[in-house]
Amino acid sequence: MIPIEERFPRPSVMGVVNVTPDSFSDGGVHLDPDAAAGAARRMVEEGAAIVDVGGESTRPGSDGVSAEEELRRVVPVLDRLGREVPLSIDTSKAAVARAALERGAILVNDVTALQGDPELAEVVGSNAYLCLMHMHGAPRTMQAEPRYDDVAAEVAAFLEARLAFAVAQGIPEERICLDPGIGFGKTVAHNLELVRRLDVLLALGRPVVVGFSRKSSLRKLTGSDDLLGASVAAAVAAFERGATILRVHDVKPHVDALTVAGAIA
Repeated sequence: MIPIEERFPRPSVMGVVNVTPDSFSDGGVHLDPDAAAGAARRMVEEGAAIVDVGGESTRPGSDGVSAEEELRRVVPVLDRLGREVPLSIDTSKAAVARAALERGAILVNDVTALQGDPELAEVVGSNAYLCLMHMHGAPRTMQAEPRYDDVAAEVAAFLEARLAFAVAQGIPEERICLDPGIGFGKTVAHNLELVRRLDVLLALGRPVVVGFSRKSSLRKLTGSDDLLGASVAAAVAAFERGATILRVHDVKPHVDALTVAGAIA
């Protein structure tokens, strides 16, 4: 596999397909496997470099599901897509990652940064790309008054340690990207500070993923439930500060905006 920064040059868009009943933005929309597969195909047609499929909600306050339930949700979608669409699997479970990689997924997007399942690092091995994300606590509790002395420095220190762990487990560094975890145990101010000081994460030498799309922080900032414009603005701001991959729900508007931003840059 080529280095991740070559496979996903700046700016690349990662589309989101949540095969869940309770995700914060699109819960229930893609529960039908045909609808989910169709959405993934449309995202690629609209310019997504990869589509992130997930079967377990990680919204604030959410409960986890078993590996069996997660597999029941995502495997029919992966089977319908075959290898026709570049796919990422949004999971922290080795069994789910293994099933997805066997069905053509090329990236494992782990919100626990290899802390959730001791077998996941071995599954990823040298066979897939890996995204390590920062999360303060667990989904059920992560928004319970999160506090940091220096959010950018603390998130960077965590990701640096998890990157070293992943490499020690045999995952090539050139296949790893990092995600500061916008909205995962952060206040509005924390989220804005992380994007504003993205250079602190870039200093770790790995491509950075930012997923600000439709997050509640945008609703608090704008006072609106229509978050498309706010999501696009956040993605462009993150790209201009060095983000490589932008994880989004509305692919075409983001691709168009980032194409223009990239041309100007």
